[in-house]
Order: sequence, then structure tokens, then C-alpha cells
Amino acid sequence: MPTRKALSEVAHDFHGRGWMAGTAGNLSARSASRPDCFWITASGLPKGQLEPSDLILVDSESDEVMQRFKDSAKPSAEVAIHRCIYGLFPEARACFHVHTVEACLAAGRVSADADSLPLPALEMLKGLGLWDQKPQASLALFDNLLDVPQIAAQIQQRFQAQPPQIPALMIRDHGVTVWGASLQQAYNRIEIVEFLMSYLARRP
Repeated sequence: MPTRKALSEVAHDFHGRGWMAGTAGNLSARSASRPDCFWITASGLPKGQLEPSDLILVDSESDEVMQRFKDSAKPSAEVAIHRCIYGLFPEARACFHVHTVEACLAAGRVSADADSLPLPALEMLKGLGLWDQKPQASLALFDNLLDVPQIAAQIQQRFQAQPPQIPALMIRDHGVTVWGASLQQAYNRIEIVEFLMSYLARRP
């Protein structure tokens, strides 16, 4: 399936789950024909109605728009975070960011100065590459800032110094970002992370 069509279908799916309410959230995937670029959802569009023509091709180094199908279309405001992830993890082919109540509630249970959210030692962690009997894992936390490139810079600095345990991060009061070596892997991983967030949010 063409990348743009696949991303639009994922957007419809996630909107239906309540993960991309209104215009929230953003999805991207590397271009198959231009590995130095990635497709990303346009800003300010309802994800439940996203069309393949609402994807924008962006240069991985500069955020320059290389192709768009609607003159008014602008890349997601969080394009800098996607570019950061692709730069840090060359194996990443897709990057998904969603907004859920459960993730915000789960992150809100740790102190305001915590830089990570401990994850429960559930079977689901195997889907994120953790195969220990009782893995001790955590999700990297970052503060939500109006200056998105500043968030991206903090992700860059932290993950360069210490790679994350799992291919995911959480921006407080905002949402989870997950990446994978394929669209399907990113899809699987975000389902797993959101399962864990839901568990944490509901746990007494």
C-alpha cells in the first residue's frame, strides 16, 4: 500500500479509538523513493477525515517542504520531533504521535520533576523488545513546551547521551510518540504503549 494512503488509514483508525481527537496528533513515515525525506500529516486537519493528499513530503535534514498537494498545507507543528527521531534512529521508518487521556493520567502520577515513568512488568513489554522475566523499564518523559524545536533539542541531547530503553517517549500533558522499523511495527508498538498507559491510569 502506498505510504500516504497507509498513513491516512492509520489516522482514521486512531481517530476512531479517540487517540487523535479533533486535529490532534501527527503521523509520519520515510519515503520509499526518497529515503532522505519523510511524509508527515499536515497541520490543523481532522485526522478522522485525512486523505492521502493531506500528507506533506519534508526533507529530513532541514524540514524544507519538498512536495505538497494543497497550496495551503503546512507540516505538523511537531515536524522537528519526527526529524529528530529519524536522525537519532536510522532504522526508524515510521513515527506516530497520539494524544490519550490515559497517557496524560499515567504521566501525572509521577512527580513533576521525574524524567521517566516506570512501566509495569507486564507480558506486553515483549512487544517493545524487553524479554526479561520481570523487566524493569521506564518511559522517557519530557516537559511540554510551546517551542516544539526546544522539545526536539532536549530529546536529541538526552537520547544521544543515553538511548531509551524502549522506542517511545512521552511529553507531559500531551501524548506518546513511538517509532518503528516499519509502519506495522510502529502501529504495534503504539498499541502496546497505550495498553501500558491504560493499565497505569486505571491501577489504584
